[in-house]
Amino acid sequence: MVKEFHYHNMTPEQLKTLSIDEFAKIASSRIRRSLKRGLTEQQKILLENIRKNPGKYHKTHARDMVILPEMIGVKVGIYIGGSKAGDASGKWQMLTIGPQMVGFRLGDFAVSVKRVKHSAPGLGASRGSKHYATKT
Repeated sequence: MVKEFHYHNMTPEQLKTLSIDEFAKIASSRIRRSLKRGLTEQQKILLENIRKNPGKYHKTHARDMVILPEMIGVKVGIYIGGSKAGDASGKWQMLTIGPQMVGFRLGDFAVSVKRVKHSAPGLGASRGSKHYATKT
């Protein structure tokens, strides 16, 4: 038996019918406060683009955007950085929004920080590093 997902005793179909104000009433206080303050211009543009073309892939830098019920099923590319000097491409984490993600933020599902890998110290990092060969 597969358990069906519910958000505050509402199915995903019922959630999709809610307006932003109605959703804010049942959301957590942090999300409610964010929605009460209003969306930024970047977030408004993303939401308008999603409403116009829900089946299209949308790229965004708005990592702080709250995932709303009307965004369920949409494919979003979330910016995770990675561009270097002279490289304007950057990296995007593709994400298909599911009903379990409602009430979270887009950045919660796209980790932008790499794992730290330690190796030999850099040149001049310690007294002992002066003995390392500068050319290999």
